[in-house]
Amino acid sequence: MITIALHGAEFFAFHGFYPEEQKLGTRFIVDVDVSFAPVKNLKDDEISNTVDYERVYGIVEAEMKKTSKLIETVAQAIANEIKSQFPFTDSIRVSLKKMNPPLNGKVAYSNIVITI
Repeated sequence: MITIALHGAEFFAFHGFYPEEQKLGTRFIVDVDVSFAPVKNLKDDEISNTVDYERVYGIVEAEMKKTSKLIETVAQAIANEIKSQFPFTDSIRVSLKKMNPPLNGKVAYSNIVITI
């Protein structure tokens, strides 16, 4: 079993339940872990035999550009698209942190974790 990971990918995006969140935007941090058995022998040294983390980053980047009310929706879309492009994966974990959420007190971030 192999796990590739992208941790601390930062994005400025416009996800939020309230209209002002969708206008002002905020910072988000995304962590992705993808576990899988290699498609073929890794000795072949071919990127097609693994999960290409550059493509995974592209998936995250594309989904973060699509405004949603719920960060759960965004995290699920990221996980689903990774599974679609890499169907041989065994487990995909997406953690999406919304930095400084608009609450009545100081909160560093809210977080959602989805594992499929």
